[in-house]
Amino acid sequence: MNIYVGNLPYSATEDEIRELFAAFGQVTTVTLITDKFSGQPRGFGFVEMQDDAEAEQAIQGLNGKEFGKRNLVVNPARPREERRPRRPSDSSDRRGPGGEQRDRRGGGRNRDEW
Repeated sequence: MNIYVGNLPYSATEDEIRELFAAFGQVTTVTLITDKFSGQPRGFGFVEMQDDAEAEQAIQGLNGKEFGKRNLVVNPARPREERRPRRPSDSSDRRGPGGEQRDRRGGGRNRDEW
């Protein structure tokens, strides 16, 4: 079972989290999430445990427990939501600031006004 662990102190290490969860059973993996640009910890991560019963015990035993002067948030991880890929800026996009349609020729006049 994959478990979400939130409200972690930024100084937490994977070894510390592994040790915390190992009291409830075998820990398969520990992943702490970091900012992709700065590399700084984001304060949450995921723990995977082989046995679902052990994972449930860990959730019950650790949710709300103080760790590093912070109260942990521990619950079953939800599947990651699909994100719509960002569209690269398209040079053919004729919308200006505010979404109004721009005339490629400039001048801002409508053809009927010529």
